Amino acid sequence: MAELPDKRTAFMDWYLAVVEASQLTDKRYPVKGMNVWTPYGFRARRQLDAVLVREIEATGSAAVEFPALIPSTEFAKEREHIKGFDAQVYWVTKGGLTDLDIPLVLRPTSETAMYPIFAVWVRSHRDLPLNVYQIVNTFRYETKTTRPFIRVREIHFFEEHTCQANEAHATERVRSNLAAFRRMAEAFALPYLPIRRPEWDKFPGAFYSVALDAPVGEARTLQLGSIHHYRENFSRPYGIRYEAPDGSQQYVHQTTFGLSERLLGAIVAVHGDAKGAVFPSAVAPYQVVVIPIPGSEAGEGPLRTATEATERLHRHGLRAHLDGGDERPGAKYYRWETAGVPLRLEVGRREADSRSLTSVDRLGTKGRVALDRLEHEVAERLAEFDRALRARADAAFAAAFSTATSLAELAGSTTVRIVAWCGSEECGHRIETAIDGALLGTPEEPLPTPLGDPGPCVACGATNGSRWAVAGRPL
Repeated sequence: MAELPDKRTAFMDWYLAVVEASQLTDKRYPVKGMNVWTPYGFRARRQLDAVLVREIEATGSAAVEFPALIPSTEFAKEREHIKGFDAQVYWVTKGGLTDLDIPLVLRPTSETAMYPIFAVWVRSHRDLPLNVYQIVNTFRYETKTTRPFIRVREIHFFEEHTCQANEAHATERVRSNLAAFRRMAEAFALPYLPIRRPEWDKFPGAFYSVALDAPVGEARTLQLGSIHHYRENFSRPYGIRYEAPDGSQQYVHQTTFGLSERLLGAIVAVHGDAKGAVFPSAVAPYQVVVIPIPGSEAGEGPLRTATEATERLHRHGLRAHLDGGDERPGAKYYRWETAGVPLRLEVGRREADSRSLTSVDRLGTKGRVALDRLEHEVAERLAEFDRALRARADAAFAAAFSTATSLAELAGSTTVRIVAWCGSEECGHRIETAIDGALLGTPEEPLPTPLGDPGPCVACGATNGSRWAVAGRPL
């Protein structure tokens, strides 16, 4: 493979080259933005989904699956929702050769599919809270340049939808989602910042939206997911209400939590380096690759030892792969480094004779693993690798932000900028113009570096009501 582009100065070229070299997806499908999940990419997706399911079910959410086709009559009930999505909708107007009486929408997201049924499921306060999620494909006619995992037209999508008794309970559900994502991101070794979007950039129909953003590339950010508090904005048009203990009829307050295959793109973008992809062990398609190294006099010893090691790791629940092909060892090392495997175990004649294996993790740390303590020592190596990977990501995260005290400082930014903002839309747009990007919003958690009180707004100079905000260039 040719040398990869420089990640710092040519991020998107680097990203596309790494995705292709690691064989995570095949973009040659004849519909733009609808890519093929390869065996290696599908393995990564399956592990990622397992983390999402584990953490959301720990909060009491249950799995469902709703149809992909939505009648236009239901889609039309929430005008603000249509306003946000109608330009990206795929329409189905025929069934075979017959024109449909009611056109159908191919699911762009599922509010309008789920909520007519929620109105049937929720009748009493005893039916609350209703917390359900699904992992499905959604479809959006993306008109911008498509990028694997980051911007596609067929999206592998996780979405939780909830109904709560009141605004306070809905707010608590938002907090629960934020905590669940914190645990997910820990498994992915992904530092991020939850940011409340400004009014002009929130999800259509939401009371407020919190996006989960990670810095990638120079001054660029990638939205990993989002959490929305709807109040009664959807329950009223869809008639989702319940009988309260006092006999009154009340509309539910709703929330949603959405994540997608962008998480896989973020893992590549944040952890990848000059050699290719780097996977944390929780989502690596293979956590360990075992490579026997036969020599002219090596015999079967290395292959036997490598086979035994692989089988034992499998029994221990680890995703291990034996590469017994006839390529030269160096070519195998290069290929699996590009693919981002966390740990490589090498077995030559010396290792076979001493009943040990040479270990090399994806960050270059070398060691020796005793075969009689294989499972324990491999688990330790993977844990050490994950800690080192997170430390490297945290350092890059902290370095990705800097403050700006004037609009002039935003021009040509090479970092995500932290600015004082008065909260007005006019000043927000002035900030966006200056950075040639977006005012992402106000942080919901502490910023990477401690800051004092915000000074005057960088756009208008007002000090009354100013708050810290984040500005960058979303991918």
